[in-house]
Amino acid sequence: MLAALLGGCKKAQKPSAAEIHTITREFAAALKSAAPADVRSEVSASYPDAAGFDRINVTVRADSSSSSRATVYRLLRSLNGVATRHHLSRDALESREGLLYAYRRAGVITHTVHFHEKIETKSSEAPSPQRNEGARLAIILDDLGNDRAAADAIFALQCPITISVLPNHPHSADIAQEARRRGFQVMLHLPMKAVGNERPEAQELQPGMSSKDVNLLVSSLLQAVPDVAGVNNHQGSQSTADAALMDELMPVLREHNLFYVDSRTTAATVAYDTAQRFGVRSGFRNVPFLDDVAEVGAVRKQLQLALRDARKKGDAIAIGHPHAATLQALRDVLPEAKAQGVRLVFASEVVH
Repeated sequence: MLAALLGGCKKAQKPSAAEIHTITREFAAALKSAAPADVRSEVSASYPDAAGFDRINVTVRADSSSSSRATVYRLLRSLNGVATRHHLSRDALESREGLLYAYRRAGVITHTVHFHEKIETKSSEAPSPQRNEGARLAIILDDLGNDRAAADAIFALQCPITISVLPNHPHSADIAQEARRRGFQVMLHLPMKAVGNERPEAQELQPGMSSKDVNLLVSSLLQAVPDVAGVNNHQGSQSTADAALMDELMPVLREHNLFYVDSRTTAATVAYDTAQRFGVRSGFRNVPFLDDVAEVGAVRKQLQLALRDARKKGDAIAIGHPHAATLQALRDVLPEAKAQGVRLVFASEVVH
């Protein structure tokens, strides 16, 4: 497939070999700076004809698939500045092993970056084939951004919880930064227009916005909560049901290499289906909200239902909020997950 793509672009204008090699060195430096302990890169150049390009192979060493994917997303973000500075675009290519991306100028491939995953276990014995099988549950806690103490309580759980941060709140940036430092996955809790009388955010996606307006708003909110791995909607019962708006949103998320989780605040949502159509890795909340009733006993029951549904469905995504009752219920119930045959994972592991 790669050869075919190259063959159709030979006549397009492209950088000189010297410039490509310079960019390659910048790519390699960015990769090593982003995750020096986890990444080993090998760069080779091949210029038999005008279709020559540099290849970068990156080995991501991690102890689980979730941490490996989180590292890949961090590495891709580290390459964005270099690519933008040199006017390169990025797209994904098919690969039988790992993740393969092409960088282009004027439609011509100048670089390929191939990420290879290597899962390393502490034991010298070969891992059991059943070790990574079984039910998986991703828990997203959203509405973060105002209360730093609530974020610290989530960090203290020491479980693979995905946190979703509202932009432009007093602690949005520092909560997101600390979460990433501690190894938690961070999402942008993207404000969208609701149907009811919920209190809106200062900026939100609304039906009728142009492609340019959507792009500008999402890009601005991503700067407010930088280096996120994915997005889910805050409120949005009107916006996620608007097919035209979702058609404008998903290419933006794809361009930023972000996954999308539909919070399913309305049965009329078209967000997940649209994301799939545009090739955005995506999922949706497929168990009840954890804390519609913010009482410890009620949240415990919802968590048990989430574990049960994860076993039935194989993968499940649950969403809650950083209420004191929710955090206490998580402390009570999550230690039982493994015994019930459910593995807690980050949201990126259960989107597709």
